[in-house]
Amino acid sequence: MKHSYILAAVLLFAQTAVAQNKANFTLNNGQQVTYETGQLTSIDFDGTKVTVNPTVGNATVYDGKVNTISFQKQNAIRRAQGWQESAYVEWDLMEGATYNVYIKGGDYADWTAIDAPLVRLYDTYGRADVVGLRAGHYRLRVVPVVDGKERTDRTSETGSLRVVNYDRSGFAHKDYQGVGAYNDDGTLKSGAKVIYVDAQNAKTVTAKLSSGTFTGLQGIIKAYEKGNVSEPLAIRIKGLISAADVDAFGSSAEGIQMKGRRADSELNITIEGIGEDATVKGFGFLVRNAKSVEFRNLGIMRQKDDGISLDTDNSNIWVHNIDVFYGKSGSGDHAKGDGAIDVKSNSKFVTISYCHFWDTGKSTMAGMKSESGPNYITYHHNWFDHSDSRHARVRTMSVHLYNNYFDGVSKYGICATTGSSIFAENNYFRATNKPLLSSLQGTDAKGTGTFSGENGGIIKAYGNIFAETGNSSYYKPITWSSNHTSFDCYEVAMREDKVPAAVVTLKGGTTYNNFDTNASLMYAYTPDQAADVPGKVTGYYGAGRLNHGDLQFAFNNSVDDRDYGVNKSLAALLDSYVGACATSGGNSGDEGRTGEEPGGEDPNTSGETPVEGAVVCSFDKNGTPSSSLFTVVGNGSNSKGMATYNGKTYDTCLKMESSTNISFTTTKPMKLTLVFADTETASFKLDGKKTVGTGSTYTIAELPAGDHVITKKDKCNLFLIVLE
Repeated sequence: MKHSYILAAVLLFAQTAVAQNKANFTLNNGQQVTYETGQLTSIDFDGTKVTVNPTVGNATVYDGKVNTISFQKQNAIRRAQGWQESAYVEWDLMEGATYNVYIKGGDYADWTAIDAPLVRLYDTYGRADVVGLRAGHYRLRVVPVVDGKERTDRTSETGSLRVVNYDRSGFAHKDYQGVGAYNDDGTLKSGAKVIYVDAQNAKTVTAKLSSGTFTGLQGIIKAYEKGNVSEPLAIRIKGLISAADVDAFGSSAEGIQMKGRRADSELNITIEGIGEDATVKGFGFLVRNAKSVEFRNLGIMRQKDDGISLDTDNSNIWVHNIDVFYGKSGSGDHAKGDGAIDVKSNSKFVTISYCHFWDTGKSTMAGMKSESGPNYITYHHNWFDHSDSRHARVRTMSVHLYNNYFDGVSKYGICATTGSSIFAENNYFRATNKPLLSSLQGTDAKGTGTFSGENGGIIKAYGNIFAETGNSSYYKPITWSSNHTSFDCYEVAMREDKVPAAVVTLKGGTTYNNFDTNASLMYAYTPDQAADVPGKVTGYYGAGRLNHGDLQFAFNNSVDDRDYGVNKSLAALLDSYVGACATSGGNSGDEGRTGEEPGGEDPNTSGETPVEGAVVCSFDKNGTPSSSLFTVVGNGSNSKGMATYNGKTYDTCLKMESSTNISFTTTKPMKLTLVFADTETASFKLDGKKTVGTGSTYTIAELPAGDHVITKKDKCNLFLIVLE
């Protein structure tokens, strides 16, 4: 008698964005075969014959060969993606469960348990973030634990997650390897200590270092002041930490102090946020006498004075992917706080990159008047989002500003004073008042001067875009070619061009030092075209924290482009911010690992079971894939027409844009079919190779096994991916 598991399929085939239920077959010869139920229409039984009917392709018949069949219901994975040297997964909670989370890929040949503190439980979902990953493709596995036992029948796995490296361009890495606690490939340095800090343990967390055991966030950092600690240190911040949560502050003005024993002492410390919601509130950071310090993926708000102050004899400092908001409100020009990120007092070889400045008043200063050297500084891919001034305000130093997005700047953009040299390259200025200034000359000389009567500096400009050129409200800077004595900048035809010695400031008579054309001084870098800067800086791998952080706010350009007052709505949002409530959801202990410990292996698994049958992946209106095999970065739509394949019509798609990225891994050669809108011609890049079809559907008869990436060639819309 013939039976069909169609009704069971209806119940089991519901898919999440990145996880599906499974049908597990054990054959008589012991072979294990697994089908994703979302790719099947039914499983038919006729005596000893079992027929598996896929949604696409031919049926598979097992005649007298099947011993057992079990159905595995997975926890619904909400979303999972790779990012920069990290990957994350979120899932729906199972009542009464904690979770073990495992990673595979890259340095992890087998499923390996991640640190328990990386697993957190929020009100309605669980989340795990894995950091310290080198570039590559990874998978994450989530296993519920009930009464101390893993519920392997409820295991969920992500598809392949693509991880990329952070952009290490800039002076911080000039002739120096591994700024902070990490190697340049993204992995922890050998012997590095890891501590996890949150509001609950900031006063009590301990670290056993080479010079002893130390307690509290500031107490552990202070241990490095004596110069007798040898281990690199990764401080991983979880959730919101407020001033009252911290054990002590080494600086009454800023907050946490990181200080070396003497000038440029090598500390090898990284302070990094975990996930999207790592934030400090009510304090900032002061760095002195330090070499090899990194800040990454962290939000800073309502700080005492500066958000991050690099003050006095620092070198090889890297500040990146920071969301910096209003500081403590004061009077006059301190209504939004003091400096957001400042570099001063002989700090040199510093990179500030991919930071998001949210309406900051005094965004970033580079230099005082006491510096003894050129103090090379880089700013790149920062988002000056309706911030007011100091982007940067430069004294004495040699500064390279490239690929920054000036987005609604109300007072002024880049400023050169006190004999400084600035190379402003391929930046994008939108609604920016006075984008380039030199003190007491050019545009600044039209008024009484902006910079306390200081002498000017020279700005070399190349490839910048001023979006409102020609509009009466904004202007193109005064160049040396139009006024040889009172100018804002010296514009060059090629980036390699030097500024002649005859070009001098009106006040001070100083020249440009041409640091950027000196091969012994400059670093290797590849600037983006200025037209691409807004999209890149605001994109998935752009400025600020992962997924742009947990605190979102939309400015009103018609008002906020010109307004340099405090935005009351943003201020209220910051003042009321308490972060999301999360508890530890892991099971393997609270102590972080060292650089030699990749984590514990999963004793219950020995590898992946290959998924059989065709894989059909469509997209919802948000661009979310229906199959767990694919990891997608991009945007969806339900207004881009339709596509028809095998008699079925699809009306939601993934838009193929510059930022779109589809990554997946196949374990055997398979046929790949890409289906675009019926009115479009197939166009895409597969693993970097450009391909254009003759119709809306393109098929590759045999795609080799391995990791693959699909990206945009021309603007079009992808409705379906079929692997069989």
